[in-house]
Amino acid sequence: MEDRESRFKRLCVFCGSSPGKKASYQEAAVQLGNELVERRIDLVYGGGSVGLMGLVSQAVHDGGRHVIGVIPKTLMPREITGESVGEVRAVSDMHQRKAEMARQADAFIALPGGYGTLEELLEVITWAQLGIHQKPVGLLNVDGYYNSLLSFIDKAVDEGFISPSARRIIISAPTAKELVRSLEEYVPEHDEAASKLIWEVDQLSYVAEAGVATL
Repeated sequence: MEDRESRFKRLCVFCGSSPGKKASYQEAAVQLGNELVERRIDLVYGGGSVGLMGLVSQAVHDGGRHVIGVIPKTLMPREITGESVGEVRAVSDMHQRKAEMARQADAFIALPGGYGTLEELLEVITWAQLGIHQKPVGLLNVDGYYNSLLSFIDKAVDEGFISPSARRIIISAPTAKELVRSLEEYVPEHDEAASKLIWEVDQLSYVAEAGVATL
C-alpha cells in the first residue's frame, strides 16, 4: 500500500459553525477529515461540535488522529458550541484563538463558512503576503462556493490592489484530495521587503527593523 504520510504534521481548518444548506458541504467536511487521517495529519480548529466544524473534527478524531480545538472562554458553554472532541485549549479572546491556531498549524484550509471563516482566512492570507509566515493557504471550493470570492480577488489584481504574486498565495481545489496534494506542492514566493519581518505569534506583533507595530 502506498505511504500517504504528509510533510504536514498538523493542519488548521477554518469552517462554518453551521452545516450549510447543501449536503455536499457536509460531505466535503467529512472527506477532508478522512483525508487528514489517511495522510496522518492532526487537526487544529476553532473548537466545538456544531456545523461543519463538528463534522471535520469528529472525522479526524474517529480516525485516531489528534484534534486540538482552540476556543475563547466566552464560547465555552456547550449550548453555544456543543462539546468538543479531543484536546480543548481555552484562550481569552478571538485574537488569541487565531494566533494559537496559526502557531500550531503547518498549513491552512477553509471549508465553506460565513463571516468568521472569511475573517480567519483573509488574515492568514495577509500574513503570508507580508512574509510573516510561509505556510500554504487553501480554499476547499465545494460546488463553486468560493467562485465569487476568487472572482473578486481576480478583479482586485486587475485593478492593481493585489499583486499577481500575492494572488498565487491562495490555492483552491474542489476536493480535499486535490487540495491537500496542491498544498503539499506549494512553494512560497519571497518578497525582499516582507522577508525582513519576523513573526512573533505569541505576542501578535510584527518586529521590523523600524520598530514594533502591534497587530
